[in-house]
Amino acid sequence: MDFEFATATRIIFGTGTISQVGALASSVGERALVVGGASGERASRVGTLLAESGLFVERFSVNGEPTVGMVREGARLARTHKFDLVVGIGGGSALDAGKAISAMATNLGEIFDYLEVIGKGMPLSAPPLPFIAIPTTAGTGTEVTRNAVIGSPQHKVKVSIRHPLMLPKIALIDPELTYSLPAQVTATSGMDALTQLIEPFTCNAPNPMVDALCLEGIDRSARSLRKAYEHPDDKNARNDLSFASMLGGIALANARLGGVHGFAGPIGGMSAAPHGAICARLLPVVLEFNIRALEKRLPGAGPLKRYTQLAMLLTGEENCSPQDGIEWIYDLREALRIPALRDYGLSEKDVDFLVEKSAQASCMKGNPIQLTRQEMSEILLRAL
Repeated sequence: MDFEFATATRIIFGTGTISQVGALASSVGERALVVGGASGERASRVGTLLAESGLFVERFSVNGEPTVGMVREGARLARTHKFDLVVGIGGGSALDAGKAISAMATNLGEIFDYLEVIGKGMPLSAPPLPFIAIPTTAGTGTEVTRNAVIGSPQHKVKVSIRHPLMLPKIALIDPELTYSLPAQVTATSGMDALTQLIEPFTCNAPNPMVDALCLEGIDRSARSLRKAYEHPDDKNARNDLSFASMLGGIALANARLGGVHGFAGPIGGMSAAPHGAICARLLPVVLEFNIRALEKRLPGAGPLKRYTQLAMLLTGEENCSPQDGIEWIYDLREALRIPALRDYGLSEKDVDFLVEKSAQASCMKGNPIQLTRQEMSEILLRAL
């Protein structure tokens, strides 16, 4: 029962809460750098709301997933113009970029000093600029996490800057911002959220507080993801997904992930596949191999009972097996029309490289059982 639990300083959830951003921001700063996606539409709206509350505002656009170069440029801008607040609005890319920029704006040295795996992994020495996170998708949960995922094109990998001080000052979650999401974004971001609820629940170091959140989130995702995909105007389903996404973010910030995310970082670093699509292709395969390995090498282990509980939540059936839950995920993946990884340019020739990189990933250390290199290769071949 030993555990730690932390999340954003303040979470504000509800339809229409975006209207509060000006008052909230003015309570923590006067000069705001607004980090948003390439289109800029929602960032412009937030900028207007901030300006109406008397803040000086400048925008920084993130075109695609954040890279070390983007973070360097954003941090330089924040320091040069003496911003005292960063507001991120958008999907996981914009929020991770904003979170990393707020950290690097106040910490000395080079971004590689703080990156895991490919850098020194040093802890932050100074608190980041206050960060307000406003998600517009329901998937990453990064509005309540303590890390930011950053791509390094030269290393062909995505890795994290991670520290408890990176938890956002305010997470402002307005499900209304997700109502107009395209179907495919709903699908991939929703599968990301579902994965981030399943892996902490079945990891090798579960957290009892996180368990309760995961069960609630898995239930909401199971009943609402396909519904929101097929009926995008279903507001109750959209609200469920936003809430489940937030719970997934809290879960991964306070427990471990597993094999899916262990593979996802290296795959994302060498392809243009959306993170949620990668998770969707991997999730049922990794679960299947985990269960097989546990039954063979650790029969009767605790995670096996959790896979049965997971299957009951997903299927809504009391008398079911872990395999029933896996089949449910395969069916959902097909219903959501998730593209194959081959469609993003990956092939058998990439498997050895990906196994090597994935074996070093921090997330892989949370998997409920250590997978062999042969098992990892087979997983990737099945996921292609």
